Amino acid sequence: MEKHEEITIAEYQLTAASFREGTWNHDVSQNMEALVAAMPRNPGKILDIGCGPGRDLVAFTEGGHEAIGLDATPAFVEMAKEASGCEVWQQSFLSLDLPEATFDGIFANASLIHVPRRDMVRILQDLHRTLVPKGAIMMSMCRGDGEGYSPRPTGYRYTVGWEYETLAPCLEEAGFEIVKHYYRPPGLPKEQQMWLVMVAC
Repeated sequence: MEKHEEITIAEYQLTAASFREGTWNHDVSQNMEALVAAMPRNPGKILDIGCGPGRDLVAFTEGGHEAIGLDATPAFVEMAKEASGCEVWQQSFLSLDLPEATFDGIFANASLIHVPRRDMVRILQDLHRTLVPKGAIMMSMCRGDGEGYSPRPTGYRYTVGWEYETLAPCLEEAGFEIVKHYYRPPGLPKEQQMWLVMVAC
């Protein structure tokens, strides 16, 4: 595991309980609906990559989907299993070991923000291989052009900012076709929408 991964995972591990408390009621239904609408089957089989404490696994399961979580933070893996009853794999993004042609959809909500720019195409290729034909990915990414450690009271998280113009070529090089993109939170001027959402198949 690379150093930046160890540092980021350690910070999440320290703050797992407060992270769950602070994010559990976030409404990401817009992103979930965008993924499901692009999937070849509904309900389908969904990989929630960077699933955190399991909020979205619960929602997908309640929607009739078969959901599997993946996270590198041990505390999140246990929390997600307990909350959702789903299978949850402990893996880091840079060392994925995924079955081929298995998932109808991949939900990557504010998780691939931790992948270094130089590794993004390779990781997207890994994810493309685990999708069935016409399978879809939803990526929610923080906007900007920065890359590096973000200081927090309990440590550091390695984060990378993206814009449509920089992320779209990565998706296309990895074999995806972009279906749509939009910005969040909804209802704000674009310059105040700090999240870019990409849906691709």
